[in-house]
Amino acid sequence: MTAQSGIASGPVTDKKAPPAPDALPGFAPSRTRASRHMAKRRPRPAAASRAGLFVWVPVCLSAGIAFWFALPILLQPWQWMLLAAGAIGAFATTRAALPLAERGQIGWVLADGLRVGGMALVLIAVGFGLAGLRSAQVAAPILEWRYYGPVEGRLVDIDRSARDRIRLTLDRVTLRDLAPRKTPARVRLSLMDAATENLPVLGQRVMLTGHLGPPSGPASPGSFDFRQHAWYQELGAVGYTRTPILAISPPEEGLWGMHRARIAISTAIQQRIGGQEGAVAAALMTGDRSGIHEKTNEIMRASNLYHIISISGLHMSMLAGFVYAALRLTLVLAQGVGAPLPQAVHKLAAVGALAAAAAYLWLSGGGVATERAFVMVAVMLCAILVDRRAISLRTVSLAATIILVYSPEALTSPGFQMSFAATIALILTYGPWSRISPHLPIWMRPVLMLLVSSFVAALATSPIAAAHFNRMAQYGLLANMLVVPVMGTLVMPAGVIGAILAPIGLAGPALWVMGLGTAWMLRVADFVAGLNGAVTAVALPPAAVVPLMGFGAALAVLCWRQKNAAPRPLPMTAGFALGLAMLATAFALWLSASRPMILVAPEGEAVGLMTPAGRAVSKPAGGAFVVNTWLLEDGDTANQAQAAARPAWTGDRRDRQASLPDGWRLLHFTGKGSGQRAAAGCRPRHIVVATERVDLPGGLPRCVLLDPSRLRQSGAVAIDMTSSGPQLTTVADRHRAPG
Repeated sequence: MTAQSGIASGPVTDKKAPPAPDALPGFAPSRTRASRHMAKRRPRPAAASRAGLFVWVPVCLSAGIAFWFALPILLQPWQWMLLAAGAIGAFATTRAALPLAERGQIGWVLADGLRVGGMALVLIAVGFGLAGLRSAQVAAPILEWRYYGPVEGRLVDIDRSARDRIRLTLDRVTLRDLAPRKTPARVRLSLMDAATENLPVLGQRVMLTGHLGPPSGPASPGSFDFRQHAWYQELGAVGYTRTPILAISPPEEGLWGMHRARIAISTAIQQRIGGQEGAVAAALMTGDRSGIHEKTNEIMRASNLYHIISISGLHMSMLAGFVYAALRLTLVLAQGVGAPLPQAVHKLAAVGALAAAAAYLWLSGGGVATERAFVMVAVMLCAILVDRRAISLRTVSLAATIILVYSPEALTSPGFQMSFAATIALILTYGPWSRISPHLPIWMRPVLMLLVSSFVAALATSPIAAAHFNRMAQYGLLANMLVVPVMGTLVMPAGVIGAILAPIGLAGPALWVMGLGTAWMLRVADFVAGLNGAVTAVALPPAAVVPLMGFGAALAVLCWRQKNAAPRPLPMTAGFALGLAMLATAFALWLSASRPMILVAPEGEAVGLMTPAGRAVSKPAGGAFVVNTWLLEDGDTANQAQAAARPAWTGDRRDRQASLPDGWRLLHFTGKGSGQRAAAGCRPRHIVVATERVDLPGGLPRCVLLDPSRLRQSGAVAIDMTSSGPQLTTVADRHRAPG
């Protein structure tokens, strides 16, 4: 009996045996069931089951950040204090209720709910506070009127606009007759007729004559808000120049010398490879996209390959993975010939890969997407160093938490949403793939793995891309299957080898290989973009769709458990059902959404009327950016000229009119004297839009009047006709002022 007792409790017990599922709080241990599980190993739990509670941290932070961005007004200090007091009070209440649960008066399920719920409330409040603090941190003056005159500042960035124009971003700005406290921290100007050769270098102070104005508001209620995007870039004015740029001081040294070195490397790559192949290669290595023409960008978007141009998680993971694998193989071979190396060669390889990723971060210029990618890769490599799983939901959650704390506004960007959606989807797919792949022929595994990973990533990111960009690339999966393997096996390895050999002047062969890879990518993009039906326009979803999709998917994934794992608790089952319901609601809202009947541009320069043939715009030219945005958000592939040719509008090119239901009329007056003509046309049951100020006798309009003075306050306007008359929705109603 003593011997049996010693065997049962002594050190010879098999520590590798999995714990019995009934050896949990509230269950008595069963030797029979434990023996059965020792004989038959339990299947590995799903990724969501292994992740624990930490994965909820970025979800709760995101909820608080999303709540801050969704508020229609900015909170006053007393409202901030009230919110903080409410969060602290809720947390204190849940903690005070825990002793009651420990005495059995509430139950352990409710006690766990109180504990987790209290922490969730605190994290949501923290996320809300982080968004507010970040907005205050980047606060900078915004130009409140149109400015023409001398502009002086330090050149900090050179890029290319959607109209294929070189753009300069300046900081430490000086504007004539404008006090420093009202001067924007940064301004951005497009070069119109100015020479683009021999531009000043980064870090150099320059002077020019420019036209500036405040960042533009949304093209319509619910559209992308460039003002908010510019706020977090501290961009207080945008405009253009037609004059030469004069350098007025020598370039600054220090970090600016490093940035100039990066641009010099980009120039060398472009010159060595040549053409758009060289421009793409330079963008992949240095982040400098100023050499890529807009035509190239268009075919990349149409083929769903545009994400490859922007340095993101794909490039960072490819580079880090190549360096990690190469270093590990080298160290293993060195061990094989008797070199004195530590046993943990994988950790040495991880350190080398981390250093390479950091160097790539600097070489690429450190953009927002690149910083986010570096954080994700760094977290995974550090997980290797501390003997944790490199790719898991926990490591992804840690990377997301770091990014949200550092840059809360990243939550609203499509890059953040798509990167994490693809990564999480691939992690969840790895378990089923690892069980299926051993039964496949060896030669078939890489092909099927590429197919499955591309399909899963596309499935996870396509709804997000369609919601943000209003287009779907129908053959994007084909293009990615043809290009991504070349990126991973030729382009990025050649880039790494070229960077290593460049100091000794032997980068030529590596750059030649890299040029072959980028040339292949451009050929595939051109072929796929030219296929019939390559791009399908998608209507803009309601504002609630993307949050419902994001949080619904998070609930469904994190509340999901593998069937053979521990019994699923009721809260998890309810959370899983709620997540699916949120996803279904999001797609139902998207499919049932309707577009406004009438859209009025922010300055009254264009008016669009929805017809059975699509939106008909009042003029074939003028307000091109706004009109093209409307058409894209309608899910319409027509251009402005085609939309203007649709039957709806009549009259002179400066005085356009259209008929509306119930006897209403829509009038659009443009050009010189439009204010006077609009005043004469302002009658009952008329909607009048004018590009000049309208002065009415008596002051009160008898019509629905939208002139520059009113549009400056409202922004773009959407109008729907109801039984009680026109119903107006303005940008001011839907978008709060940034900051």
